[in-house]
Amino acid sequence: MRWLMWGLPAFVFLIGFFHRAAPGVIARDLMQTFAVTGTTVGLVAAAYFYSYAGLMLPAGLLVDAYGVRRVMAIGGVVMGAGAVLMGAATSVPMLYAGRLLVGAGAAPTFVGTLKIAAAWFPPERFGFLAALTATVGVLGALVSTLPLAALVTLVGWRGAFWGVGLVTVAGAALCALGVRDRPPGAPAAARRDTLRDVLAGAARVLRNPHTWPPFLAFFCFYSVAGNQMLWMVPFLRDVYGLPLGAAASYATATSVALLIAAPCIGFASDRLLGRRKAPLLAFAVAQAALWGVFLATLGALPLPAFYALLFAMGLAGAAFVLVWPIGREVNPPHLDGVAVAVVNLGGFLGAALTQGPIGAVLDARWTGALAEGARRYPVEAYRDAFTICAVLAVAAACLTLPMRETRGRNIYRELYPLRDTA
Repeated sequence: MRWLMWGLPAFVFLIGFFHRAAPGVIARDLMQTFAVTGTTVGLVAAAYFYSYAGLMLPAGLLVDAYGVRRVMAIGGVVMGAGAVLMGAATSVPMLYAGRLLVGAGAAPTFVGTLKIAAAWFPPERFGFLAALTATVGVLGALVSTLPLAALVTLVGWRGAFWGVGLVTVAGAALCALGVRDRPPGAPAAARRDTLRDVLAGAARVLRNPHTWPPFLAFFCFYSVAGNQMLWMVPFLRDVYGLPLGAAASYATATSVALLIAAPCIGFASDRLLGRRKAPLLAFAVAQAALWGVFLATLGALPLPAFYALLFAMGLAGAAFVLVWPIGREVNPPHLDGVAVAVVNLGGFLGAALTQGPIGAVLDARWTGALAEGARRYPVEAYRDAFTICAVLAVAAACLTLPMRETRGRNIYRELYPLRDTA
């Protein structure tokens, strides 16, 4: 029963994650259809993160105050409507509007899924469930590569988005009908928090200085991941000359690695090591080093070796799944939804603030080449763009150093013994 309760919101989260990476596959289609540049594609992709980041904290508050079932169902409908609007777009402003709706609807999906995990599973399983939830998201990113490319080839990018929109609404209906916010017999809250209560809780999380290292680290981690998802397929098409299906196939390497590594890291952190910070630091340093190798060999590796490098980068990049448990475990237990939302906010601010500028970097190095009406960027342009990702990977590793080691348990009372945790 508890796995079903977790699985329904996790499915809607998978669709939300699908949308984060989808613009990378249709980037050239958007350039051709709307005669736009890489900067515009980056800004359209980032529009998801503008609304997601803006509503991430309110979504956590709403989940804490009104329950996962209601908030996830409404969010799924909004997300589905945004996908349909994108598929029907006849102008760039309509694309922006649809993308903003998709991000708004997706905002409660991750926090809601983790809230169900916290309610239905023992506390010592939370790290594993956080990693498993992240893995489901990565599966969504995987679906947005080769499967989406095949669907786009079959029905066009517009038809693909209409179909995804309908599936999203169906997922929202399943949440409304099937999800229960807590197990039978579990005590209900003594009273429903008012808006003032939940805003005060958010302020309490934001005032906690131990919230900010995982917040800023995730800003960097997800800036790297978001831009890699957006620009890897265009890179493979422009530099290696691959068709859409082959480029999407090679781009799956990172997602496949994350799919394997994320739950393993969560399990090892919970059950084998009993630590959060140490494995996070080790994998973050490895990721930064691999980005150095990536830049040094950009465009020169044979495709099998390039796939192996992307796979290794995905394994190391899975470290980010530990920032959520750390953020949760340094804050008051009853504010777990808000704490996870605040940390998650950092990642989406990172993607929102970097995707457009990185697209502008590509445009600045464009030499005038076109492929079927879309801009084709040289390897030098991608080197400049991906250098920004490498710098952010180094920053993420550095930001793990000031984090507190929680050892998989809430340490708020140890950090602040004189404060009330209620």
